[in-house]
Amino acid sequence: MHKIIMIKYGELSTKKGNIGLFLSTLKKNIENNLKTADVQIKFDKGRMFVIPKKDNYAEVMRILKNTFGIHEIDIAYEIASDDLQVIGSHVLELLKKQEFKTFKVVTKRSNKNYPLTSMEISKKMGGIILKNIDNLKVDVHNPDILVNIEIRTNASYIYFEKEEGIGGYPVGVLGKGLLMLSGGIDSPVAGYLSIKRGVKLEAIYFESPPHTSVAAKNKVISLARKLAIYNNEIKLHIINFTDIQEAIYKNIPHEYLITIMRRMMYRISEKIAQNNKAKVLINGESIGQVASQTLSSMAAINEVIKMPVIRPVACFDKIEIIDIAKQIDTYETSILPFEDCCTIFVPEHPVINPEAKLCQEYEKLIDYKNLINVAIKNHEVLKINTEKEKTNNLL
Repeated sequence: MHKIIMIKYGELSTKKGNIGLFLSTLKKNIENNLKTADVQIKFDKGRMFVIPKKDNYAEVMRILKNTFGIHEIDIAYEIASDDLQVIGSHVLELLKKQEFKTFKVVTKRSNKNYPLTSMEISKKMGGIILKNIDNLKVDVHNPDILVNIEIRTNASYIYFEKEEGIGGYPVGVLGKGLLMLSGGIDSPVAGYLSIKRGVKLEAIYFESPPHTSVAAKNKVISLARKLAIYNNEIKLHIINFTDIQEAIYKNIPHEYLITIMRRMMYRISEKIAQNNKAKVLINGESIGQVASQTLSSMAAINEVIKMPVIRPVACFDKIEIIDIAKQIDTYETSILPFEDCCTIFVPEHPVINPEAKLCQEYEKLIDYKNLINVAIKNHEVLKINTEKEKTNNLL
């Protein structure tokens, strides 16, 4: 009998012809996340098994609970036999270490050639337990302990407690996206929801020194590090937006400042995404939350690029977004009082129904193409993981 960790896939098991890609990606992600934990991994279409080579189950479980693509995680005991008497002897050995008065046996058998049905196995195992341990009762509704038995083709498994995974798809199985990451509440939540659907993230942040502070930049790095828990690592592109933002402020009618600024950010983000083979842009826009997020504003801003834009929180209200931010531990960082590019130079009365033709006319007042090229050429790149980040001269 060997102690192992058993992983159940949930939604991934519905992928039929593509399941091989999903499972191989999940295995690769788990290997990456557990590269310092010294484990062995094996899998088939029904289950994945992680075998720690040392007694570090708590550490491995913690990491697996933050790995997308996992529906359930169980600490199980593997038996190289499907004989009920052999399985029963191990069940009794394990139950003697437990304190309980009522129990229920639940059986699953992937080996459909096994001579007994799941229900018959459960009844026979229940009989073995009652015969060998005194003062017990079966309770099918609210047992003190649930005895789970799985009989698979090559081995059988016993486990008692189930841990929920965070579900979703394995990160990267659907390609890469570029997250427009600000210091606010919404964009980290949008990033998390995108990772959950199998999108590997890179991120872009616009700073405007001296109008924005180093503290504001460090806040965004902290948010990226929290997202890296799920993404393994995040490449963060940091754009110096000062010259562009000052040119807009000096030359553009103030009610259009935010609209034109967002159009510039979209243009830059699309180029960075294309240069890094990202398929989509992702942001934290929520319909109607601010002036630049009305439907008219979104249309006027979006017209400057061809790349698709995903807005995972577009139809969430603020309370719903805050709830998720608290769950993923980004909320307290997001509310730190450091201004970013989107909160400085905000006009008193920003336009809420901007006209694309007016945007095009106003943009002729600044040499934005050259300013964009300079900002992209000189931008900084950080590779951020959960422990540290380092500057990379990758450009």
